[in-house]
Amino acid sequence: MTDYSSQIDRETSRLAALAGDLSVPVPTCPGWTLAELVTHVGQTHRWAAHVLRDRVQERIWSKQVAGGLPEGASGDADWLRAGAAELLDTLRATDPATQVWTWGPDRRASWWPRRMLFELVVHRADAELALGIEPEIDAATAADGIEEYLHNLPYAAWVTRPLAELGVEGATIHLHATDADGEWTITQGPAGKITWERGHAKGDVAVRGPVADLLLVLYGRRSPDTAEVFGDRDLLDRWLATTAF
Repeated sequence: MTDYSSQIDRETSRLAALAGDLSVPVPTCPGWTLAELVTHVGQTHRWAAHVLRDRVQERIWSKQVAGGLPEGASGDADWLRAGAAELLDTLRATDPATQVWTWGPDRRASWWPRRMLFELVVHRADAELALGIEPEIDAATAADGIEEYLHNLPYAAWVTRPLAELGVEGATIHLHATDADGEWTITQGPAGKITWERGHAKGDVAVRGPVADLLLVLYGRRSPDTAEVFGDRDLLDRWLATTAF
């Protein structure tokens, strides 16, 4: 079983180390500075801890959970670390089989650590890109991140609604990692929902490159130009513009 708690701890430390000048703009999160990014991540940790600790069964928004900041204030590195510590303590004290609310398909506590890890990985990459640092993501982690993204995407209503308007039902997108054992084919289904499967296949469009770049392309943090693209580039651009979050 993947030790997501240890990875969350490491990723939090990496992000906190970047949280010096919080006024730096974050181009991959338009309108945000590092202050907004750190506050978002720290609030998300506290939200997840609340859901797990209180065995929440109905949807609750992160802004409904107390973050321990004065009205209008932003978090900093210490506040980020404190929220992660609270989350990790809660994760370790919670049976993974516990029934809780999630926005994904799995209504168990085990859904949350994987989701929180990739919330951190992607936003740590945001911070690095803002500071002119090339993000480094371990290949195994990036491959797991692609599958976590695809696993949850059909349940992200804010994505599936606009996807349904694209008129690309039946279209296929193939991802091919060049530095890891990973290939995935995404098929656009009805009502904006997707299905996916592992393995080699021919898609309407294919993206081939390092697995970390593929993960960041899916999240809209990298242009597909950082990889090789074969086939219907217009389909890819429109699909990525709709699914990035």
